[in-house]
Amino acid sequence: MRIRSARFALATVVFAVLLAQVLLYPGIDTLVAALGAETALNASMWFLATEFAAFVLFAGVWGALSDAAGRRVPFIVAGALAGAVGYVLLAVLPQALRLPFVAVLGLRALQGAATIGAFSLSITMLMDLDGGHGRNMGAAGIAIGGGTALGAPLGGQLYELDPFAPLFAAAALLVVVGALAALVEDRAPSDRGGRLGAVRDTIRGTPEIVVPCAFGFVDRLTAGFFALVGTLYFRQAFALSPGQTGLMLALFFAPFALFQYPFGVLSDRIGRTIPVLAGSTLYGLAVIGVGFAPTVLMAGAAMVGVGVIGALMAPATMALVTDLAPDAERGVAMAAFNAFGSLGFLAGVLVGGTVADEVGYLAAFLTVGGLEVAVATLAIPAFLRLGLTDLDSRVPE
Repeated sequence: MRIRSARFALATVVFAVLLAQVLLYPGIDTLVAALGAETALNASMWFLATEFAAFVLFAGVWGALSDAAGRRVPFIVAGALAGAVGYVLLAVLPQALRLPFVAVLGLRALQGAATIGAFSLSITMLMDLDGGHGRNMGAAGIAIGGGTALGAPLGGQLYELDPFAPLFAAAALLVVVGALAALVEDRAPSDRGGRLGAVRDTIRGTPEIVVPCAFGFVDRLTAGFFALVGTLYFRQAFALSPGQTGLMLALFFAPFALFQYPFGVLSDRIGRTIPVLAGSTLYGLAVIGVGFAPTVLMAGAAMVGVGVIGALMAPATMALVTDLAPDAERGVAMAAFNAFGSLGFLAGVLVGGTVADEVGYLAAFLTVGGLEVAVATLAIPAFLRLGLTDLDSRVPE
């Protein structure tokens, strides 16, 4: 399979995994109620947090196993099919067996542990391709943005049919992912250096990796925030239905998807520093702007701004991981990045949900947007001290 065809196939896999995941977001309070939860905000928070806690715990496991085996495809197929089973079990078992909500969270954890393998290793396979790291990560970014952009409105419409419809649709998508991934040629490095402690060892051996991982953490923190707090905020503040909420989320995800690839190519030309540092600062301010928007139209416009700015920084941040990681450790490097990102999503759900519950939605927007700006500001000395700005003059095209 040619590089371009492989890039398209792998981006399609990433797209489908994210589409399946985001289908659940627009009516998350409706879903947890159907699964037996007695509260909206707290139950939704733990339902989302459980999946991403599993992501954090198992991203490194999948990456290390893949590097050790010198292959990616079998693990992607296994993760996708196991994730499909997990989604079906979530839709069927709680009703059939009258499971308590804590048992539902256990099923959610198993589904998340499987799904992260398909997602993380698909991105890793994109890292294995030639053709420019920014271009490859731009393809990953547009797939992520496209999946989330379509998933939000589609999930909202599925909720209008049945609370469990998004779960069955997600399972079907992961079956397709497994079949498609099986057709892609493995290009994993032959040096089998992976092991379960490899994420820690990679960070020790290449400490610069911590910088893009920190940005991955805070960027995904805002994603987790919008998945929970943003969804419930739009529904309560503007009285939106699940379908309308899905369209509101799509105002962010659509431009986030459309501009990922060209901005990824741009970062190959101008380097990573400006997109990562300047983009993150503007991104945090735009998130705060959503919370201050007095009308649904202004909030929608602010969401578009968040999407465009997010598209500027996301592929450059992922490409920076590729620039820094040794070839034989790309799997664990991307696993580390995804683990930090998943931990950030988890933090966004927990921190955003807690602040919104205790203080209010505006305080939650200020907290999350302020964290993004703070990380960008604090990272400037690290970029200079570690010589990351020097990479800009030798970024591969």
